[in-house]
Amino acid sequence: MTLRRTRARHVALQVLYQQDMRPHRDIKLRYAFIDSRLTDPTSRAFSNSLVDGVMEHRADIDRRVSHAADNWRMERMATVERNVLRLAAFELLYTRDIPAGTVFDEAIEMARRFGGADSSAFVHGVLDKVRKDLEQLRAELGLPPRGDKPPDDPAMPAVIPAPPPLAG
Repeated sequence: MTLRRTRARHVALQVLYQQDMRPHRDIKLRYAFIDSRLTDPTSRAFSNSLVDGVMEHRADIDRRVSHAADNWRMERMATVERNVLRLAAFELLYTRDIPAGTVFDEAIEMARRFGGADSSAFVHGVLDKVRKDLEQLRAELGLPPRGDKPPDDPAMPAVIPAPPPLAG
């Protein structure tokens, strides 16, 4: 399952990269690209959910990543790094079934594989700040830490509601 999810993340990253390069691209082309790259229906569904989630929450994700990346605006980041961060931030902020450690490992590896020489260190640093900001917010709201283990309660949704926007 892990290799399938890794491959699904890679395909999702490619779609997000394409979307960055051609923002008005037809949504049907996104789905066709994923379908052409992934044969397993579970992998396709996972990749689609990642892309759809990032696109739906992109403004909030970009605001949080930009806040965490001191002195870096989103548009100044390399396209690969920007989209690895979007993908990982979506998983950290909006999902409950993926352990934080897995999100970090996958993001750092994608940055290492598809980015430049310093991409993995940059992604790790920014993503760690996103995680710390999220934990601080959860503490302020009286919520338990996200943790590195999915919840045992099957009634808990896999995707959590959007966190409140950052001030400023």
